[in-house]
Amino acid sequence: MAFRNLLDGVQRIDTEVSAIHEIFDHSTTKKHPPLLFTKITEAPGHHSALNVLTRQRICDVFDVSAGELIDILAWAMNNPSEPQIIDATHAPVLENTFDEVNLLKIPIPWHYREDRGRYQSASVIIAEYQGIRNMSYHRQFLRDENHCVSRFVPRHLRTMVDLAASNGEEVNIAVVNGADSVVLLAAAMSFTENIDELKVAAALHERLHGQPLELVELSNGIQVPADAEYAMEARITLSRDDEGPYVDITGTVDDVRQENVIEYDVLHHRNEPIFHALIPAEVEHRTLMGMPRAPTIKNAVSEVVECTDVYLTDGGSGWLSSVVQIIPKENDDGKKAIRAALAGHPSMKQVTIVDTDIDITDPVRVEWALMTRWQPDKDTIILSNQKGSSLDPSRAETGLTSKIGMDATLPPGIDRSPYESVL
Repeated sequence: MAFRNLLDGVQRIDTEVSAIHEIFDHSTTKKHPPLLFTKITEAPGHHSALNVLTRQRICDVFDVSAGELIDILAWAMNNPSEPQIIDATHAPVLENTFDEVNLLKIPIPWHYREDRGRYQSASVIIAEYQGIRNMSYHRQFLRDENHCVSRFVPRHLRTMVDLAASNGEEVNIAVVNGADSVVLLAAAMSFTENIDELKVAAALHERLHGQPLELVELSNGIQVPADAEYAMEARITLSRDDEGPYVDITGTVDDVRQENVIEYDVLHHRNEPIFHALIPAEVEHRTLMGMPRAPTIKNAVSEVVECTDVYLTDGGSGWLSSVVQIIPKENDDGKKAIRAALAGHPSMKQVTIVDTDIDITDPVRVEWALMTRWQPDKDTIILSNQKGSSLDPSRAETGLTSKIGMDATLPPGIDRSPYESVL
């Protein structure tokens, strides 16, 4: 099973399209449907796919409901397993190897005209230093043929890179693009401790595919998913250069900063490889931000009330706002759920609690529940001086914000008929 499983039924674009703005323009003109571009001007022999990694498509591939998928993600977080290492001769990602790297000939896109240039936004960095492995997403500005400049926010990879720099050392990495969806979801997870995300991906792979996650070791010692579309051997160097501007998850433009330079040494890819060209701030970006956070919210809410589903909304950029579906059994269960959800995802700014008859992915139904089941003066919790998300441009310079929770559930045991929709 591989990234290509997400491509069933996508629309093929067989006319020639440039990776510079034209992939983006084609997608926005058609309201961001799943697309596969087969002729990229800058990258003969390479294809490009986008808008394929969505909550619904992932559920369809694995034949599970959204609520079931959230539970499986939570289970994998708590039950990581060992991947299976295979021989290089059996790894599709090693079908083609180039020691002379020219990233300009890969369909790395320049989407927004506000961006600094061409960016890898869906590529995963797998790094290992002093026996600790990390897998995570980091945007990479394509500077030249064999260098990118990457933004590392203060998380595990940044800590690893800073430690190596203090020792005067570079960090060996692999940059992977077009991996199986379970790998992509695991890479988007964040943990307080150093948990190996590839082992979480292995647990997901065994649970959802029924077989081990296969890795292959590259010449620089980094192990990568054997069926990925691309695996690029590289080093996070001690050099820095300008990175940004860049349109981030909220659709606002991030600043220019001095960031780490990555030098690429070897390029591997499958035959007729398909580059995952995620558009920042659009559906795939929101999926990767929100879906791995949903299990954390659901677990937190489930400790105080029965929770059936969680959805981080598009309007909240898959990060700042959610709708939580519960089965209330006591009158204050909705408010308990609000406090638990906000505690479970501290970056969240707004949460709406609804009953199981509300489709939490439908903003019209959620607003309908608010307008028919919610009284602002009685069913609202507002918290001041809370830790905010760095992605929220409205937060105070101190980093603090206010947060709101709205209980749009019906009290248990009442006659529901006046409140139920016939639509």
